[in-house]
Amino acid sequence: MAQVDLVVRGALWQGREVDLLVAKGKILECLPYDESREFSSKRQLEGFGLRLFPSFIDAHVHLREPGFEYKENVASGLKAAAHSGFGAVLAMANTQPVNDSATVTELMLDRAKQHWPKGPRVHPVGALTKGLQGKELAPLMELAEAGCAAFSNDGLPVASTELFRRGMEYASDLGRLVIDHCEDPSLAVEGVMNESELSGHMGLVGVPTVSESIQVARDILLAGYLNKPIHLAHIGSRESVELIAWAKEKGIPVTAETCPHYLLLTEDAVKEYDANAKMNPPLRREDDVEAVRQGLRTGVLDILVTDHAPHARHEKETCFADAPNGITGLDTAVALTWSLVEQGVLDESRFIEAWCFGPGKIFNLPVNSFQPGDPADFFLFDEEEAWEVSASTLHSKGKNSPWLGKMLHGRVRAHCIAGKTVV
Repeated sequence: MAQVDLVVRGALWQGREVDLLVAKGKILECLPYDESREFSSKRQLEGFGLRLFPSFIDAHVHLREPGFEYKENVASGLKAAAHSGFGAVLAMANTQPVNDSATVTELMLDRAKQHWPKGPRVHPVGALTKGLQGKELAPLMELAEAGCAAFSNDGLPVASTELFRRGMEYASDLGRLVIDHCEDPSLAVEGVMNESELSGHMGLVGVPTVSESIQVARDILLAGYLNKPIHLAHIGSRESVELIAWAKEKGIPVTAETCPHYLLLTEDAVKEYDANAKMNPPLRREDDVEAVRQGLRTGVLDILVTDHAPHARHEKETCFADAPNGITGLDTAVALTWSLVEQGVLDESRFIEAWCFGPGKIFNLPVNSFQPGDPADFFLFDEEEAWEVSASTLHSKGKNSPWLGKMLHGRVRAHCIAGKTVV
């Protein structure tokens, strides 16, 4: 047998106890646990009572660097990722300056290598249009060659269908996906929460669900007409799920994501004008939550992402209408979505698919399926550990979570990337 660098003993992988053997950063073997088996390895991790998962991929985060380091930077964002079981993240382009040039892309990659040389890995997402202004395509080839894994105008959706079409075609020629923030800006103007009886009662301008679904329909029709793939970001409404299901039945090349908050919260979370629950798209109604759950369960919605959007405390502690959108999501994501497995909403295999194999396939990134030769990227998860969400337990700089003060169950005990311990 080859030299074994690391052994994980007795961890639970897909319902069975295993011994995991790692050599030279790769999976050597994943064997049924045998108490009598002996190993001569440099390192050993005790996995008894812990679940073994491949490192997850978060395909939608905001690391804020460059320009907004007071909210988050690459170092702190990757710290949160590492402690939460994420071995790779796709970082959106709405930095300052915007990631619409190779210089910004290279800066992000350099920061990651400087602070987390063993991983987690950053895969920058380049701006689809210059300055995210929606007027002219960014230099997509330059961005792809610099290391961008995809393109997006996330946060500032492209209103021009003709420009968006050209972006899809160009990105596809480069072997990259466009990730679209689906929102009709004219329908969402000045909106700060879901449009409903509650928004009227609270005296706040609402955003109708149709503002999302109209753009979803546009993107689906374009993808079908062009036969070019499109990836739809942070889906949160029933109508959008129904449209995506129709598209997949027709064989249109569309993939889609949703986030833990659209599976677990409704618009009621903002009843007390809590800006920590203010996001875009906004939290919707109970029937939307159920549709999103069903969509994820059946694979209509392909993957889970956090849409990790950290903000400084003072930015959220203001008038609800003026507070920025977004919540911090990396630290709480796995515990929150594992609760859906415990409730029977998802099964364990779908949970792993949505957080690992799905995003790996969509964005052409390596994943660990615990087969010989796979990258030794994995973490040990204690599903029983209870912890309170607080400023001191969140590794991200952003403390803007609607779960502040709440108890969650499940924490990462150890995380290895390429066989090296990062947590």
